[in-house]
Amino acid sequence: MSAPLTGFTVTSATLGALASTEPSADGTRLVRDIRRSKRLVLLRGVLDAAPGGRAGEAADHWALLEEAERHDPDAVRDVLHYPATGVWAEETLRRLYAPYGPPADLGHLGALAAAAALRSGIAFKATLRPVHGRLVLPTLGLLRPARPGPLALTERCWDPEDPAALVLHSLPGGRTALDDLDPYRAPGPAQPGPVRPARRLTPKGHKRWDTQWSGALTLLDRYDTARAEEIGLLLRSVVPLGGGSRSSGATLPAAAGSVLARTQAPPALAATLVHEVQHGKLTALADVLTLHTADRTPRHWAPWRADPRPLEGLLHGAYAHLALAGYWQRAALYGARGAWAQHARIRAQVAAVLPALHRHPQLTTAGKEFTAAMAVAERAMDDLPPPGDQHAVARRAVDRERRDWCAQHPELAPFAEG
Repeated sequence: MSAPLTGFTVTSATLGALASTEPSADGTRLVRDIRRSKRLVLLRGVLDAAPGGRAGEAADHWALLEEAERHDPDAVRDVLHYPATGVWAEETLRRLYAPYGPPADLGHLGALAAAAALRSGIAFKATLRPVHGRLVLPTLGLLRPARPGPLALTERCWDPEDPAALVLHSLPGGRTALDDLDPYRAPGPAQPGPVRPARRLTPKGHKRWDTQWSGALTLLDRYDTARAEEIGLLLRSVVPLGGGSRSSGATLPAAAGSVLARTQAPPALAATLVHEVQHGKLTALADVLTLHTADRTPRHWAPWRADPRPLEGLLHGAYAHLALAGYWQRAALYGARGAWAQHARIRAQVAAVLPALHRHPQLTTAGKEFTAAMAVAERAMDDLPPPGDQHAVARRAVDRERRDWCAQHPELAPFAEG
């Protein structure tokens, strides 16, 4: 784990608030500031590494961005900090410095500039080259020109009613987009994984998502208003998962502010959102604070996974599940069916790994403080326990699972001790 960004101070109070997973104004502000800073560093890196640098075509696109920003800073900021922009920036930097492989898509910087200019309302002229017959305009949608070749754009080029335009779908109740259009909504084959974004959805697919999203937000507002507000502030887009994906949800570091999710019933979608937003928070924190120095060797037991996990994966999993335990506890207190069982099971899983996590020799001082605060948050759940002996039963079940796992992985048994 590295901390590439400098200039940030994380107080003990803010670190403790983030470690608890409970939403806080300071924690949310820090996460958003880190994301913005990292994005600007990436974009400046692209500009500096582009052929011709600040004197080439990329510089012209950047100048248009700056002009648009003078007229409407918020609109331009939304384009530049849109999650898919981060995926493009990281991939472009990697390709610019790679001696072999596909060329960098520097034309996309022009698409960002055009989208920013359109949203700011300024007059402009730009000529861009569609890719595979499509020209994406981040945060707006994409154009499908009738003829091949370069496309001359002006402030009148975007009309959502034009059949040549595909508009980015907005989910009900806020500023979150359902992104099934942007080619950079998820990393490409260079970063394989168990997730695959869906193709463009049908109107029926969009309506299904609207219904499930509205239902999930209703549940979040009802059970855990603070987490509902946090999700609204930290989540800019949701990318539908396609067939073949082996997960109900995922968060990709390059796409800060985005979650990939499968269509699912509102209670499951609400839990997925709570879970995945925590990964984004912890990823941002790790960009400015080194929590551990361990490598990526998978050797640790995680009760929510069958396979051994590296320390980084164990930390992320425990953090996200701690938030889920808190969410289901609140849902249970509200009377949600089955919520106490969910809470007891997930809390028992987190409690089973926190001691080994906190004792890990490669945690930094900040990492020890962070995991200690996680343990405090877990123990605080004793104030509102589930009825009967549900928690004790869940802990015994998790202990049995630990013993079974150790029997299957005897060489890793020392890394599964509670």
